[in-house]
Amino acid sequence: MSRSSSLRNYLITRVLMLPVMIWLITSLVFLLLRATPGDPIDALLGPKAPPEAKEALRQQLGLNLPLPLQYLNYMGSLVKLDLGESLTDQGTKVLQIIQDFFPATLELAVVAMAIALVLGVGIGAFSASRPDSGWDTSGRLFGIITYAVPMFWFGMMLQLVFSVWLGWFPVGTRFPTTMVAPDGPTKLYLVDSVLGGNFGQLGAALQYLFLPAASLGVLISGIFERIVRVNLKQTMAADYVEAATARGIGPKRILWNHAFRNTLIPVVTILGLTLAAMLGGAILTEVTFSWPGLANRLYKAIAQRDYPTVQGITVFFAAIVAVASLAIDLINAAIDPRIRY
Repeated sequence: MSRSSSLRNYLITRVLMLPVMIWLITSLVFLLLRATPGDPIDALLGPKAPPEAKEALRQQLGLNLPLPLQYLNYMGSLVKLDLGESLTDQGTKVLQIIQDFFPATLELAVVAMAIALVLGVGIGAFSASRPDSGWDTSGRLFGIITYAVPMFWFGMMLQLVFSVWLGWFPVGTRFPTTMVAPDGPTKLYLVDSVLGGNFGQLGAALQYLFLPAASLGVLISGIFERIVRVNLKQTMAADYVEAATARGIGPKRILWNHAFRNTLIPVVTILGLTLAAMLGGAILTEVTFSWPGLANRLYKAIAQRDYPTVQGITVFFAAIVAVASLAIDLINAAIDPRIRY
């Protein structure tokens, strides 16, 4: 079987598996939410509300139905791309919640990923090019420390130092209340402020974004540093590198034109999966910095037993992870023609 046909068959199989994976994740979240202690009706009305009012609201929301029937009703709505309405914000569609809160999470994740790539790939390549030196040891320690430090603790330390003590960066929201927020088509404040030509808004958005993005990006950078350092050192010891050295090719040209390209394959794989995980797993960062993103909204929905919102956001994040995983395979195949599926 040729490479193109095997890749095509693999991609067709993966695309057909996407709905199955999303269905499994959604079903698991549906069951776990209802197995968790706590009643959403108590969260809405309070534990001291009259039993008649609780029962009326339960019937109105369909929570009085048997669990299998609730599951079938939800899956039927999901097939029609209807994620339902929030229990706590009645009248608000879950899709609208995603549209309102996701741009903040996307902006945070993209900037944090940029910081992680610059730090991780830069430190990893620099330390790997100087094996068994002090720089190599420092790079190894950087990867270990950033992996071990708790994200919430690191975020609080950044707030304490740069916001409370030094007063350099504000925290607690996404944009100052004294200014008019950028109002553009993307809902990404950095992009919309540039499109509108308002660099005052751009500076304010960057000032509020820097600390949470740095908190997330620095800790994630350790993943890339270790992957780049280890793979680049292994690649530099390969036979074709020794052959290139014997032909008189300079060490810098060997490093960047030959060895570094092969090191990109695991980096791209981790890049896509890490970005997908950051979009859905930045809860600690968003909660620590009170960042008004979708992960923070998911945290509040879990605490309030808002079943439709939790399920809808989970389906949305599951779709992102699935698409990112598929895109990674395509990029890897483009980088390395030896890859077969």
